[in-house]
Amino acid sequence: MDENWVEIACDVPAEFADVISSFMTALSGNGVCVENLCVDAFSISEIPDSPRMTIKAYLPAEVDLTPKMVELELYLKELSARHPDACFVPPTIKAVRSEDWSSSWKVHFKPLRIGRRLLIVPTWEEAVPLQDDLLLRIDPGMAFGTGGHETTRLCLELLEKSMNSISPLPPSLLDLGTGSGILAMAATLFGAGRVLALDIDPDAIEVARENLAMNGLDGTVVCDTIPLESLEENFDIILANILAEELLRLAPWLAARLNPGGTLILSGILAEKEELVRQGFVSLPLQFVETSFAGEWVAMLYRRFVNS
Repeated sequence: MDENWVEIACDVPAEFADVISSFMTALSGNGVCVENLCVDAFSISEIPDSPRMTIKAYLPAEVDLTPKMVELELYLKELSARHPDACFVPPTIKAVRSEDWSSSWKVHFKPLRIGRRLLIVPTWEEAVPLQDDLLLRIDPGMAFGTGGHETTRLCLELLEKSMNSISPLPPSLLDLGTGSGILAMAATLFGAGRVLALDIDPDAIEVARENLAMNGLDGTVVCDTIPLESLEENFDIILANILAEELLRLAPWLAARLNPGGTLILSGILAEKEELVRQGFVSLPLQFVETSFAGEWVAMLYRRFVNS
């Protein structure tokens, strides 16, 4: 792709990064990039806290930015009024090209260890796996999912834990909102059988297929853009790493597509919205098992009742 884009960047206090990211995601209709310049580390636990972060959203150059910038500036002004000790600076705008967007962040993506055995290595880095490591090489391109974000990491940790307790293997698995395909690939390495990876974004599906081929897994995962509501197949495990509002909208279909005794892992949920999601799933034939926390994010694990 060789398109022109406009980058909107906000330099914000780290403690407000999540709420401003959510606002800018809704404002732009696209994902955002959150930059922490102190990320020269091998694992997440080694990354030092940074007092400020830069959040970047991208819009096509032909879009009229004026109403969106007014809305963003008003939101930052309101935050500043409610939190006078925090320093909010005006957002900045610059023109970028799509190839700049898709590659400039790569310097900050380093090998990551997640859970007990998973080692995630970007294609442009080298790492020496330990004897029992499960190695995934990944190039997320324009799709979400490197393993570094809390939502993805929480999903991977709960997935590994769930797979270790399932007997007999292999379970069937649905990865909803697959992005780069990282969760679907990890599921295959953990011992899943049939894996279906869905995303509404055709570009994400293409990235996922490329990553599968790179890891020699292209024959093990089916990728598609079919909506969850159109599926008729049921699964032993469902992973849904999407926004809380979409989880609530899709809740009946998530429960319906889960086999009795099956495992449902929900992520992409800001901690402040945990109770909202809990309430949205309370009437379904699902048993809440646990919530995992990382930063301002949570992931939740459910199991479907056996006799339902």
